[in-house]
Amino acid sequence: MKLGFLGAGKMAEAILSGVLKSGEVKPQDVTACEQVAERRAFLREKYGINVTPEARDLQGADVIVAAVKPQDLANALASMAQWISERHLVVSIAAGWTLARLEAALPVARVARVMPNLPILAGEGMSAYAAGSRASREDAERVRWIFSRSGVAEEMPEELFDGVTALSGSGPAFFAYALRAFASAAETRGMPRDVAARLALQTFVGTAAYLRETGQTPDDFMRAVASPKGTTEAGLKALDAADAANVLAKAIDAAWSRSAELSQS
Repeated sequence: MKLGFLGAGKMAEAILSGVLKSGEVKPQDVTACEQVAERRAFLREKYGINVTPEARDLQGADVIVAAVKPQDLANALASMAQWISERHLVVSIAAGWTLARLEAALPVARVARVMPNLPILAGEGMSAYAAGSRASREDAERVRWIFSRSGVAEEMPEELFDGVTALSGSGPAFFAYALRAFASAAETRGMPRDVAARLALQTFVGTAAYLRETGQTPDDFMRAVASPKGTTEAGLKALDAADAANVLAKAIDAAWSRSAELSQS
């Protein structure tokens, strides 16, 4: 498979790094189109891939990952439409760009839409994807394979993408918000800042890893940790009294609604 990247920022780098680590795609089979000369030099030196400032040089790729900012994608696709063909699979990671909009911009290409999140940079991303009407099952499998090299990739109906954006796209920021609050609370009670930060971070990482490995539900996990009249029970009662679950739900709901607005723009 020959792989092209339209835009080669941090997200694109995470994707291409995961693919190259698999060993199933060679550096000579990857071409990245990037406007910043210093960035092109960095990618060429670090990964040994082909780099270019010209989008037209991507036409030899089988799969092209469009990794430019959403506000820049319309112009980028308009330029690609001059040479794109039915042999190309174009995969967009731009938030708010629906499959219908992508297919209208590229009338002959097969398209797919992916919503990755920032943890993809650490190889622990969550990427939801949906294939367009002209895409085949083989195309969908290619998308899954590419993005699963940097975490988990799961095919989902496009109508769920506003929720995906809120939960796994924006969710890491809400997760970080809670992490900061945990560490700050301990610091307020006298714990050194660096100690509080380390304890809070590893607690979050360890809990997520445990739940993933065991398949235990959050409710079962809380019951297992919270002994009667113990410290955990006291903390959980404080969270319930503050209606913390509803506050978090409002964060997801606000992000979901904003994603829906952007999809209509």
